[in-house]
Amino acid sequence: MRAVQVNAYGGRDGIALNDVPPPAPAAGELRVDIAVAGLNFIDVYMREGKYRDSRTYGTPLPFTLGMEGAGVVADANGSDRLETGDRVAWCLSRGSYADSACVPGWKLVKLPPDIDFDTGAALMLQGCTAHYLTHSAASLQPGSRCLVHAGAGGVGQILIQLAVRRGASVIATVGSPDKAAVAAALGAEHTIPYRETDFLEAVMDITGGEGVDVAYDSVGRDTIDLSIRCLRRRGTVVNYGGASGLVDSVSPLALAEAGSVFFTRPHLAHYLADRNEIDWRRMISFRPSVRVRSGSPSTGASPWKRQVKPWNTWKKGGAGENCCWIRDPGSVRVTGRRVYRDRQPPRPGLTGLLPRHLRSPGP
Repeated sequence: MRAVQVNAYGGRDGIALNDVPPPAPAAGELRVDIAVAGLNFIDVYMREGKYRDSRTYGTPLPFTLGMEGAGVVADANGSDRLETGDRVAWCLSRGSYADSACVPGWKLVKLPPDIDFDTGAALMLQGCTAHYLTHSAASLQPGSRCLVHAGAGGVGQILIQLAVRRGASVIATVGSPDKAAVAAALGAEHTIPYRETDFLEAVMDITGGEGVDVAYDSVGRDTIDLSIRCLRRRGTVVNYGGASGLVDSVSPLALAEAGSVFFTRPHLAHYLADRNEIDWRRMISFRPSVRVRSGSPSTGASPWKRQVKPWNTWKKGGAGENCCWIRDPGSVRVTGRRVYRDRQPPRPGLTGLLPRHLRSPGP
């Protein structure tokens, strides 16, 4: 079968489309024929070798990319919960950039009939991330104030909605007026154009100098120092990503001087520790009262029109241009969530927008 694998840590030159033996499920695993693979920043970290020594997300070479996917159970392997032919989705089991993958049974979620493969794959990792951020890592309460960086991003959009559902007031940083409109439409009370405005000064103006209860920071190196200073006394900053680079260190004294605040850098895996946690978190993402919106904030496309970028729009060196804009009115509202898929209807096999040098010959 085909698998997109990392043979050497570093840039995209270390990635190859390899022919590998089909996987055989071990005890407790099921084999899934993959219809859609989610694209996430953790894939970039893994390719670059950021997690090579991680006890949670270790990546011994060579390995198959992809921490999120959806497809059809091809071998139930004696499962008492799922059957061959069931439509499923999962996250945090590596190997979804392939024709098939073996996934621990307890990580698989059976997709409801009204959730398609695109939406199922797109919501598992980012939806569960937004849920643990708002419900567990720094549990929001009615009246809480929070800062959400990258409010129009994949996690940011879901995070805003769940924060509002918790009764919190949301301040979101965004990169453009179009993205500000997306964040505001999802419930953010205030949006800050971070490229033009000092977001620390803006947060303090909005909060009357008190700061926010929680700062959710997925940007990392470029923003973390100011995010810490945005907090109220004994507030919490949650650094859950590093779009500008991973945070190398935080000074304990800086936390004290900012108001005896708390800093945490969590892994999603520790908040999806068992079947019960997975069921709890995915129920929020798939519930009908939270909506999906599609369309591209950068192109101004209609919010209810499905768009699949053509094969020739891949940008070298970037992981973010191979995407399709997804929509499902019965799930979380997300603009521009990135997934790998084919231009044809979902089918078993690798359904991805691949760089030219990785594509198989033929139509």
